Amino acid sequence: MSIELLRQAVAIPSVSYHEADVAKYLAGYMGKHGFENAHVDVSGSAIGERGNGPLTVVLLGHIDTVPGDIQVRIEDGKLYGRGSVDAKGSFCTFVSAVQQLPESALQKARFVCIGATEEEAPTSRGARHAVTKYTPNYIFIGEPSSWDAITLGYKGRLIVKAEMVKDNFHTAGEGTSASDDVVEFCTRVKKWAQEHAEKHNATGAFNTIQVMVQSIHGDADGMQQVAKASVGLRLPPGMHPSAAQKEIFQLKLPGMHLQFVSHEVPYRGEKDTPISRALRLAIREVGGTPKFKVKTGTSDMNVVAPHWDAPMVAYGPGDSALDHTPFEHLELAEYEKAIEVLKRALIKLVGA
Repeated sequence: MSIELLRQAVAIPSVSYHEADVAKYLAGYMGKHGFENAHVDVSGSAIGERGNGPLTVVLLGHIDTVPGDIQVRIEDGKLYGRGSVDAKGSFCTFVSAVQQLPESALQKARFVCIGATEEEAPTSRGARHAVTKYTPNYIFIGEPSSWDAITLGYKGRLIVKAEMVKDNFHTAGEGTSASDDVVEFCTRVKKWAQEHAEKHNATGAFNTIQVMVQSIHGDADGMQQVAKASVGLRLPPGMHPSAAQKEIFQLKLPGMHLQFVSHEVPYRGEKDTPISRALRLAIREVGGTPKFKVKTGTSDMNVVAPHWDAPMVAYGPGDSALDHTPFEHLELAEYEKAIEVLKRALIKLVGA
């Protein structure tokens, strides 16, 4: 049953902003398999609840995908398809594990599965709505970590859009072009990130500011030169996007316009929490050796962390190196192990 749930969910296209069909399917599935209040909420997310105990456990995964048509098929024990790993596999793990919980667990807690919309977009509509509706005691974020690993945190994010406009002049003249200035700004940002690491003795991708020039373009119409660049930053714990914005603003050249978007706060949880203890025990029971991970990307963990003050981890089956690739696939044996691990962990977490 759990494999068919996953296959059907992956087979329904759900690129960001177009999740309605898969949300309807998932809400319908939950409604037919023991979930109460199964519905599609105003953000377009698929919602299902089980249990009536005093604790609230939120299991928030995302059901949207990046573009890319991968033929949905099962070959050699692997399910191929866009979203199989990132991250319908994780959300179907949540639904299947909660579906299998015994009555003793349902008397201890309310388990809320949220298949959120627009995680792959800057809007994160589903997660932003969820923080206004629930006050969880424990939080699971659905992202691939592999069945025997626990993700504690994600880096923050900030995107800087720079634009320079100058009167046109002969290329043999003195001065800098608009494109020169934009390149100089990008160089300054990279240098700033390097100096920040040196100042704080920071090493490793997770603990340093990563800078990538995402796009750069210059043009002239004979009267004016216009140059634009988009610079993406991945921010380590301790570096709030607003603080980074303030420092980067000081790097701009005279006459340059900067726009800052995608402010995502970095988050790293503690290793020793009730959630991580329950997951570690469950992973060992299923035959694995627990591992901890931190990731340099972002997820809905970054969105909800400033609002939900409760233990939180990300968990889900699959190799995140396959995210967004033409070869995205999920090992079905791993998927079933993850369901078993999560079911056992949830029972331990609520003391059932």
